Amino acid sequence: MLLAIDAGNTNVVFALLDGGVIRARWRIATDARRTADEYAVWLHQLLALEGLDRSAIDAVIVGTVVPRALHNLQVLANKYFGVDALIAGRPPIEWPIELDVAEPGTVGADRVLNSMAAHAAHPGDLIVIDFGTATTFDVVDYSGAYKGGVIAPGINLSLDALVAAAARLPRIAIEAPDGDMSVIGRTTEAQMHIGIFWGYVSMMEGITKRMKAEIGRPTKVISTGGLAILFDKHTGIFDAVEPDLTVQGLALLYGGRSAT
Repeated sequence: MLLAIDAGNTNVVFALLDGGVIRARWRIATDARRTADEYAVWLHQLLALEGLDRSAIDAVIVGTVVPRALHNLQVLANKYFGVDALIAGRPPIEWPIELDVAEPGTVGADRVLNSMAAHAAHPGDLIVIDFGTATTFDVVDYSGAYKGGVIAPGINLSLDALVAAAARLPRIAIEAPDGDMSVIGRTTEAQMHIGIFWGYVSMMEGITKRMKAEIGRPTKVISTGGLAILFDKHTGIFDAVEPDLTVQGLALLYGGRSAT
């Protein structure tokens, strides 16, 4: 089985795939100081809960936007699974899609993986929105080429900055405002909910509208990331929600490695 590891700025996702199908997935907070041994103890317990032994894993692929986390994940693969981890975007599995941007080397691995997986599942022009530490909007054309996009502060990051900078504002949960659809809040907390949630929805709708106008062809919007399902209930812009898009991209990259 393949262990696909998506190391993001906030969380590291470990997914176990059998024949391209996700058998199990686990998430742990990103900490560049976490050692291979710590990962191994944690993973061993989770594998046991699935009735699996670590010997079932015969390949590891890693996609990361946190360079400092990579070394310990490579050690984990070598020491505990007896394999050399394949690193997304590096030989021998360089990107199989065109990165049609000014600085291809600066595009995050997660964004390329999302673009690959979205194109494989949905024909035509696409906008891929990923709700992570940052919220990213990526444009993929009908040929599968990555054309660029937008990086915006993630909703949790925006809320953290607001609370940190304003001494009297309370910390609130990321959720749709309760009650009616009014955008005129009657309390401080209600006003924060409205500003954070509906402000974010308006930002998404505005950017996708402008992107579609610039693309000039029918374009589908695909969303992924932890908050995609929450926002899907309150906006009509998403044509599909794909929670495991990055992991699916890793699986595709591993499956096509012999062709690169």
